[in-house]
Amino acid sequence: MYEVAILNVTGYAGLGAALLVEQHPDLRLAAVSGRADAGKQLGTVFPFWPGANLRIEEQVPPVDLVLCCLPHGAAAGAVAPLLAAGARVVDVSADFRLHDIGVYRQWYGEHPAPDLLDRAVYGLPELHAEVIAGASLVANPGCYPTAAILALAPAIAAGIVELSLIVDAKSGISGGGRSLTLNNHFGEMDQSVHAYGIDGHRHLPEIEQELSVLAGSPVDVLFTPHLIPMVRGLLATCYARLRTPIARDELINLYREYYASAPFTRVVDVPPRTKWCSGTNYCFVQPALSHGGSHLVAMAAIDNLGKGAASQALQNANLLLGLPERAGLGQTPVYP
Repeated sequence: MYEVAILNVTGYAGLGAALLVEQHPDLRLAAVSGRADAGKQLGTVFPFWPGANLRIEEQVPPVDLVLCCLPHGAAAGAVAPLLAAGARVVDVSADFRLHDIGVYRQWYGEHPAPDLLDRAVYGLPELHAEVIAGASLVANPGCYPTAAILALAPAIAAGIVELSLIVDAKSGISGGGRSLTLNNHFGEMDQSVHAYGIDGHRHLPEIEQELSVLAGSPVDVLFTPHLIPMVRGLLATCYARLRTPIARDELINLYREYYASAPFTRVVDVPPRTKWCSGTNYCFVQPALSHGGSHLVAMAAIDNLGKGAASQALQNANLLLGLPERAGLGQTPVYP
């Protein structure tokens, strides 16, 4: 039984991770932190909490595994001493996702622990399972990059599309976290959809980084995220011009072969819906052809708090600890 600590358990990702750890057969939740609620019992802050009523601390000890759900900028400094003490870490923030320190500075500012960047592995198991298994620090991907990369990876890896890409993605408002802002205020969001980050979203360099590695050369991505009036769920619709024509059946088979050993990514024949994966670690992908067959239209649906955050962190934890990849992640969707 491995002992697990969670940093920032009172956020959506932290609480989601704690709930998953609580039902995991090989993990024990040993400690949790949350500065604003430090000193309170977990069951007091969340009366529905089903497990041991842990006291929320300001810091956690270096246990076997730490799931860090702090915001970017705060995460790196917090996990550095835990790594030094021998803990393994899955970081849900953006602090270790970008390999190039110059790109990180461009989007986030100065890095709090640049010496750790070389140790970090980008934690998308469908692409990097083997290196995740041997790592000590895993950078959990962002929600938008998870969906976009999984939608496009088979086509990019096979070289069937041009490398100028469009990603149009829509997310539920929980992606903005628990803190109330004008953008996630009910009166502003209800019955309304809006785009944001038109001049550049921080998930863009992640998408370009991973797809460029797959392509073997730089890709150019036009990325537009949107907020939609639902709590959770994310749909990415991605467009790319085909280099040569391809039959629909051949395209679907290419995708199915690529994800044949991926337990949580399912290739489907119809446009995926976010409700199919609500509360789960699944990603549903459909590769389709535009009218006339000149373009790939690849869609991916995930739960932005599941495969886009907490449950993917547990999937990475399983790989880090040498546990079955599916362990503790058998949730079925809440449907309808």
